[in-house]
Amino acid sequence: MSTEPVTSPVPFPTPSHESRIHGCLLGGALGDSLGYAVEFDDISTIRGKFGPAGLQDFSALERGSHFSDDTQLTLYTVDGLLEALEWANSGVAADTNACLWLAYLRWLATQDVPVPEAAPFQPPRWIDSHGVLKHRRAPGDACLTGLATGEMGTFFRPVNPDSKGCGTVMRSAPFGLVPYIAADAIYKLSADAASLTHGHPAARQSAGIFSLVIHALTAGHGLREAAVYALGQLDAGHLRKGEEPDPDVVARLEAALRLGTAGVVLEPEDLVRELGEGWVAEEALAVALYAVLATEPDPTSAAGHPEAHFRAAIALAVNHSGDSDSTASIAGNILGTFYGENCLPAQWLEALEAPEVIRGMASQLAAVTGA
Repeated sequence: MSTEPVTSPVPFPTPSHESRIHGCLLGGALGDSLGYAVEFDDISTIRGKFGPAGLQDFSALERGSHFSDDTQLTLYTVDGLLEALEWANSGVAADTNACLWLAYLRWLATQDVPVPEAAPFQPPRWIDSHGVLKHRRAPGDACLTGLATGEMGTFFRPVNPDSKGCGTVMRSAPFGLVPYIAADAIYKLSADAASLTHGHPAARQSAGIFSLVIHALTAGHGLREAAVYALGQLDAGHLRKGEEPDPDVVARLEAALRLGTAGVVLEPEDLVRELGEGWVAEEALAVALYAVLATEPDPTSAAGHPEAHFRAAIALAVNHSGDSDSTASIAGNILGTFYGENCLPAQWLEALEAPEVIRGMASQLAAVTGA
């Protein structure tokens, strides 16, 4: 498997890095919000509510939808990175993983979970002033319990050592949005941040691979090329000494690439059978990658418009018996990065909860990275 991304022609204007940042965060929030409406429904229930094709559009939700902990934690990941970058830009070295841990602890406080007394105090930041981020929206148990220990989990001292829930991968897109950082550093930042709450190798590796997909897309590479490249990095010396590629991660992601490249849109039952329900990290990433690859249009056709691709991929990532908000959130991150804001449906953005908060965090990340 190649370890270098291959540039493929892009049949639309190349988005700016700022547009990719906004597209990634908004696209992820859109997928999260649509999926959150059916997160705990099986496909029979979804079809019973919305018809044979399932949930396709926000217009089918009479009361709208909220984004979940997926978007909350993604934005707090941005904030942790922002603090580290702000220190760096002022000439002061900072421990990036410590900044992320402190950001996640501030998120923990919004979830009606006491922050451990032993945890360091950090003054509130801009993100903490928004009430929309203080709702409890089905957070993962490992995220809560890992942070509630008051210990900063690491590769060598893991919290929740057996947990590989998708709470790592669904928050990890922002690492790939930071420019001018080598791939091995991106992988390490993302994998180490996953260790703050989840100790299983599959959780670390899935998060790192996802961040590398985003990283490759920001460099202008195609969807399949970015995925192939990112998975190849497990054999490129990025793993910790003594760590081996997790076989479940490799198997699920190779299946996603194979099925997605074939261009066959699986029925929801077949999707779950082949790739899993998405409750664990490697399955969530596999379903999302498959969704964006299987729906990739012929760029010469009228259906090749970025918005049509976004709608089709999110619908595929939402409609299955599994963790619909996480799989759709990851798919939205990927396509929002690939196309920039150009792919986001205007009607969906109008239905999105608190877009000003998401745009505010995106603008701060763009400013601090010089985008």
